[in-house]
Amino acid sequence: MEDPGPSSAATDPSPADEEGERWVLVPASEVEGADAPKVFHWEDLQQELARLWSLSAALQAARDRKANLAARLESALEARRAFLQQDNELAEMRQKLQERSDRMEDLKMHTKRMSEDVEDQREQLCVKIRTLSVASKTSCAAHSKLEEANKLLSGENGHGRLKNLEQKLRMRQQHMIMQVAHIYPVRPLDEQSPVVKRGLTSNIVKTSGAESVLPNGSQNRPLAILGLQLSKPVKKTGYFSDKTEFQKSSTVLGYAAHAVSLIASYLNVPLRYPLRFGGSRSYVLDHAPSVELSSITAAASSIPPSTGMRTMEFPLFFDGPETTRSAYAIFLLNKDIEQLLNYIGAESLGPRHVLANLKQLTTIIRSQQYISS
Repeated sequence: MEDPGPSSAATDPSPADEEGERWVLVPASEVEGADAPKVFHWEDLQQELARLWSLSAALQAARDRKANLAARLESALEARRAFLQQDNELAEMRQKLQERSDRMEDLKMHTKRMSEDVEDQREQLCVKIRTLSVASKTSCAAHSKLEEANKLLSGENGHGRLKNLEQKLRMRQQHMIMQVAHIYPVRPLDEQSPVVKRGLTSNIVKTSGAESVLPNGSQNRPLAILGLQLSKPVKKTGYFSDKTEFQKSSTVLGYAAHAVSLIASYLNVPLRYPLRFGGSRSYVLDHAPSVELSSITAAASSIPPSTGMRTMEFPLFFDGPETTRSAYAIFLLNKDIEQLLNYIGAESLGPRHVLANLKQLTTIIRSQQYISS
């Protein structure tokens, strides 16, 4: 029996070749015990080959088992990785769920507060609606009354007719006061009519002593009424003073008092200081309060003094050496003219411009503005 060589052992088909595996050549340096090979006798070769073959089969089974375990381990690892991924995703989902739960709690609290605010606003709105309802009813009632008033005003006896009557009344007052101004014309002395000028000789009062002159810079043009000027009063007069000037001033004051009295009656204005007309002997009445209580009564008793009204008369003429009362009467007459000026919406020119204020009064009343006002 021949000793089979290594080549014949190497080319001998094995069960591994039948299953698709091949032998792999390994370098001698990587084989354990290659430097000191073990020698077997030929009689022991078959037994040794059988042992090697059984070891090779056991090794193949171990490899298969190892591959199976490796596959099972890889599957377990893959399942573990999937489980960890799912666990992470589940943790993220739980975190998101918690955040949404917190947000829902916040939204619930906010909704609760909003509901309370809405309820309060609803109550306030209900109160306002009731108030508006009452106001609407009141407004409707007022509107209906206003419409009725407008109908009354636009009717035959309404506001238009009243305006027409007032305009006619003003025209009538204007006509009557124009007659008064024609009877007692107040003009500058150099504009008097020729008839008046012919009656004026050396008896005309000097302009240096005249009281009423044209205002606004026309101080060189003294005013006169029917050619007579109002002299400037002095505090005291002498026994041998010229009485002609005082008589002319008294006549001028009588003319002015009569004109003022007529104009006040036409305008239906009660004078604060009534006039008692008597021509050149006219008076101004002053209703002054009087307090009568003697010092002895005040000291002996605690009864309050009796207060009443007494009427005092001040002459609008110069009579006697004392002219203080006459000057005060002229002041009160000018106050009456100022009252009439204020009644028609004008201002006085001053406390010493009796004729100038009277001229301004008649000029304003004779203008077209007085009728249209």
